[in-house]
Amino acid sequence: MNHSHRPDLTAPADLITHEKGTGPQRTQHPVYMDFLPPCNHACPAGENIQAWLGLAQSGKYREAWQRLVEENPFPAIHGRVCYHPCEDSCNRAHIDQTVSIHAIERFLGDKAIEEGWSVTVPPPDSGKRVMVIGAGPSGLSAAYHLRRLGHEVEIFEAGPVAGGMMHFGIPPYRLPRNVLDREVDRLVEMGIRIHLNDKIDDVLLRRKEGNFDAVFVAVGAHLSKKVDIPARDAGQILDALTFLKDVEAGQAPKLGRRVAIYGGGNTAMDAARVAKRLGYDPLIIYRRDREHMPAHEFEADEALAEGVKINWLRTIKEIDETSFRVEVMRINEQGRPEGTGEFETLEADALILALGQDTDTHFLKKIPGIEFDWGGTVKVGPDMMTGHTGIFAGGDMVPSERTVTVAVGHGKKAARFIDGWLRGEPYRKPASNPLIGHERLHLWYKTYAPHAIQAETEVRERTRDFREVVAGLTEEEARYEAMRCLSCGNCFECDGCYGACPEEAVIKLGPGNKYRFNYDLCTGCAVCSEQCPCHAIEMITELAG
Repeated sequence: MNHSHRPDLTAPADLITHEKGTGPQRTQHPVYMDFLPPCNHACPAGENIQAWLGLAQSGKYREAWQRLVEENPFPAIHGRVCYHPCEDSCNRAHIDQTVSIHAIERFLGDKAIEEGWSVTVPPPDSGKRVMVIGAGPSGLSAAYHLRRLGHEVEIFEAGPVAGGMMHFGIPPYRLPRNVLDREVDRLVEMGIRIHLNDKIDDVLLRRKEGNFDAVFVAVGAHLSKKVDIPARDAGQILDALTFLKDVEAGQAPKLGRRVAIYGGGNTAMDAARVAKRLGYDPLIIYRRDREHMPAHEFEADEALAEGVKINWLRTIKEIDETSFRVEVMRINEQGRPEGTGEFETLEADALILALGQDTDTHFLKKIPGIEFDWGGTVKVGPDMMTGHTGIFAGGDMVPSERTVTVAVGHGKKAARFIDGWLRGEPYRKPASNPLIGHERLHLWYKTYAPHAIQAETEVRERTRDFREVVAGLTEEEARYEAMRCLSCGNCFECDGCYGACPEEAVIKLGPGNKYRFNYDLCTGCAVCSEQCPCHAIEMITELAG
């Protein structure tokens, strides 16, 4: 690829403006540091992204996958459905383009499925048993981490399949079912038992009968919110989750030609794109503008690209058969929608409500000590425990952002606190290293290396069926993409400090062991720090005398 139009030459070192110098007495000395890269900091699942990227760029894919699944059991899933806030925080955005972390994660996850990799063998049995209620992303994550910590785990799922909203709420064109099933199967291979079609109504009784030492409740938000719309003779009205579940079960409803979807979240976008694939003409109606929609930006982009029409700043006031009377809205100074008094009429044969979901928590209200907030979610402490000793909760059941990644992070967090509680050794999260921002990097070189592009099915083809839209990276592309990582804040043994030191005070300790300083030779000139592109060297002022 020719980038001759871009400056790609590294300027020579400017020693004239070098502010720090040496004198008869050293005033500062260098120290190797470890900082927290912004990608790691932004990951709701708590992945050590920089660590597995480093292994992937060396071609150590299995080691990279093993490092990844220490924190997240579902890389092939997350590589497809995560909204990747890690990339939004990537320091490389200030150079050319962010690292496509999700695409590399998907590559590793798919390679693990293809080659049949298994996770590290769990440690010896602790003798403790944990009941997990709900086989969605949070429950599965908690079970996985608890099993790795040596506990016996059984999951009880009310539905016919494991996966929760990953199965019923995310269409196959985003998450193929064979990928979801294979990553769930890996948990069963670890010894985790999953009971399907087994709804728990009496938690305390089932806990006692099963001799469980602790309980983690992670029931997803499967109850669609309702809205009161005056209707003289309304056509077919159904909620988005019912629609998506029916389609998933091969029982797609007959809705007429034009279908209106009421809402502006990710579920609304998915419902509209599914309707498009079924041959309907979908129209989204949403009371806010695009800037204030809850759906992720790329979700709206993909829906619009596939021919979904979106009527922003509209709210349904009345339905008369197939006529929808909508009021035009505006966003006020507080960022909230308000009516303008202007009305329009839209035509649709059916209405799909996608106004959000609630969690069914009625079965917990009979348990002493458990409290609920005004929204109906469960109150938990910093350790994820409810007001009843030994019962923990996470995922959609507690106040939080409702995404797969957040739910998986909750499961891991809960597992660590449950493990600490079971062992009588309360878990304490280790302190994080200081965060490293782009302004602290010493990028003495210029470069232009745009990220690898994931191929996508042509728009006119993708809406014909439910095959996956976005393709994965090839091995060559994935390794290239991993090599774009700047290793922000942590030494990657580039030899910059070693080659720059005029006093030969930097000592190489061998691959993987980094370097150390010989302070008997160091003059404190700071050239090593200035030549470290990732800012893994700090200059420490020495005290006089």
